[in-house]
Amino acid sequence: MMKTDLAEIYRNYIACLNRQDWPQLGQFVDEDVCHNGRRLGLSGYRAMLEGDFRDIPDLRFNIVLLVSDASNVASRLAFDCSPKGAFLGLGVNGKRVSFAENVFYEFRDGKIVQVWSVIDKVAIEAQL
Repeated sequence: MMKTDLAEIYRNYIACLNRQDWPQLGQFVDEDVCHNGRRLGLSGYRAMLEGDFRDIPDLRFNIVLLVSDASNVASRLAFDCSPKGAFLGLGVNGKRVSFAENVFYEFRDGKIVQVWSVIDKVAIEAQL
């Protein structure tokens, strides 16, 4: 798969998340997807994302950096949102916070099979 194709698939995946178009998630995510070393499968991955949107009603994924090769995507995502209660163990409780997430994805046959994610918790702590 060409570099530009994978980047485009990723942009479409992010658009799918922002629309909360859960029936289309399987177009981008493999049935056996793993997140941070834990096999969630597509249904578990979807449940995780649905929970994120429940806990953060104004959640929106914004790509600020995107690098891809034949089978991997690295992305820095920016967030400016108001989690309802505790977030990452922090009592955010509706306060607007801005932070970044660095995410690495492995693709196979055009679908995400592995996700490694690190959220900048220190940036959130500094705003509370």
